[in-house]
Amino acid sequence: MSTPPVIQISDIANHVGEEVTLRGWVYNRTDKGRLQFIQLRDGTGIVQCVAFKKDMDEAQFQQAAKLTQESSIVVTGTVRQEGRAPGIPGGYEVGLSGLSVLQMAEDYPITPKEHGTEFLMDHRHLWVRSSRQWAILRIRATIVRALREWLDNEGFLLVDTPIITPAAGEETTTLFSIDYFGEPAYLAQTGQLYNEANMAAFGRVYCFGPTFRAEKSKTRRHLMEFWMLEPEAAFYTLEDLMAMEEQLISYTVQQVLDKHRTELAIIERDVSRLENVTAPFARISYDEAVERLQKLAAETEDPQQRELLHIEWGEDFGSPHETALAEMFDKPVFVYHYPTAIKAFYMQPVEGRPEVCRSVDLLAPEGYGEITGGSERIYDPELLEERVSKIGLPREAYAWYLDLRRYGSVPHAGFGLGLERTVAWICGLPHVRETIPYARMLNRKYP
Repeated sequence: MSTPPVIQISDIANHVGEEVTLRGWVYNRTDKGRLQFIQLRDGTGIVQCVAFKKDMDEAQFQQAAKLTQESSIVVTGTVRQEGRAPGIPGGYEVGLSGLSVLQMAEDYPITPKEHGTEFLMDHRHLWVRSSRQWAILRIRATIVRALREWLDNEGFLLVDTPIITPAAGEETTTLFSIDYFGEPAYLAQTGQLYNEANMAAFGRVYCFGPTFRAEKSKTRRHLMEFWMLEPEAAFYTLEDLMAMEEQLISYTVQQVLDKHRTELAIIERDVSRLENVTAPFARISYDEAVERLQKLAAETEDPQQRELLHIEWGEDFGSPHETALAEMFDKPVFVYHYPTAIKAFYMQPVEGRPEVCRSVDLLAPEGYGEITGGSERIYDPELLEERVSKIGLPREAYAWYLDLRRYGSVPHAGFGLGLERTVAWICGLPHVRETIPYARMLNRKYP
């Protein structure tokens, strides 16, 4: 007699009518006396297993009746389709003929009852097993894969950039400093400066890794440690960059829709909002955006809302401004040509209008704000030297970066995409803490 094949739950539809072996953890159990309904998860999905007393060895049935949540087990049984039972995950169940317990779990702290957010975050190492977190992190993995797949297919080369750096990549006020054998060093805020060096070697590159911002913010959009995708391309204009971004984002969203209908249903995501995310995206200038916000504020009767929407030319957008702008469109929107004073030192000024730079942010709909930020880079050596000097950056720390403009400098552009904000938007999540396996926030570095 042949041994039943070991399969994964995600493949169960291909084994209807066959005897199989599954290995996993008990997600839930319902006791019906002579029947035990066991929801089994194995990381790829959840399936209902039915232990019927008359079909099993007595000792094994008694073990089934005592199973606790998250006990690890191996089961054997026959797969059957159960379309008549809408509550069954996936529409399939397994009629058990055998069961062995690898470990009977202790009382599990996370139960089907409601738990507070802080409790769940304290038990994040266990919370990731829940169906909602399982769905979110599977979608995150597909987003990562889709982003890399699109870039790889378009001729961009993955080149890793350092996490330990000698100087700031963005604002000096949000640096995590470390002692590097007696000398000051910092955790990378971005890989972009090194990306520009790599771009001069390979033409089109990207890096994808963790970045760090010591930003004392507790908003639903902020983490201290997060992942950034940062492409950089030689000879790209700002217009090239926007065309690339809308193709990349559209492809990624469509991949999630194609592969994760089950997971999107688990997290109750309104997929109609995602189905609309196709290129092209609307493009408005910072000047127009400010005019739109000022007009909206003037027409608003609520004094508090009017105050939140108030903005003067030259000020950066806050969350209320980004949300209001995005609500004017039914898909992501580009805002370009921001004031030079509120952007990074390396951004190319607009010709004839140096107070504005060739920069662009992509704002996601539904109140999720900026998900990408990019620009054309200054490629003139004298202008970049002037910017470094004017801002007061230590030239010795940026000498290598300035070198890039001395040896074959070319126009180029790039952007950074915040992975967690992108996951939050695509999944429709209220806070970025669920978008990463182990969130690092202002008040949290455990577990």
